[in-house]
Amino acid sequence: MSLINKEIGEFSVQAFQNNTFRTVTREDVLGKWSVFFFYPADFTFVCPTELEDLQNSYAKFQAEGCEIYSVSTDTHFVHKAWHDHSDRIKNITFPMLGDPTHVLSRDFDVLIESDGVAERGTFIVNPEGKIVAYEVNAGNVGRNADELFRKLQALKFVAEHGDEVCPAKWKPGNKTLKPSLDLVGAL
Repeated sequence: MSLINKEIGEFSVQAFQNNTFRTVTREDVLGKWSVFFFYPADFTFVCPTELEDLQNSYAKFQAEGCEIYSVSTDTHFVHKAWHDHSDRIKNITFPMLGDPTHVLSRDFDVLIESDGVAERGTFIVNPEGKIVAYEVNAGNVGRNADELFRKLQALKFVAEHGDEVCPAKWKPGNKTLKPSLDLVGAL
């Protein structure tokens, strides 16, 4: 079953960000673009490389009006402990959401029930709170913030220019396509 255009459910979770704890809800997500970046657990091997890569691109995402939310089934307290003890994680400034009750992992359908951890899932959510892109990777393969950023830009472009589509490897300034109903009917 596809999650495209699925509206995210209500949630209220604790986050660690900029050395403080705060509550993040569905209402915080609405009205802007968001990335939910699920990973299995704090204090692991691939996850810090991914989160560091995201942090290195965080300013670009923010300039596009997009917030990044990293999510694991750890608590916000564990996020703080990881932040305090990891050279890579100590530089993270985006919200790190704790999901110990699995409300987010279940809603985004990435919970590995038998292990109580999330798959490596990446979701782009539009300002209406609907999932417009996602991918789920094997636990031993890290993701790329540059490609995620390119997808965000393409999705924003298409949302603003509904009659145009973005071909493979599209970047801002590249040519887009305008599907013709005559051509579609001929297929």
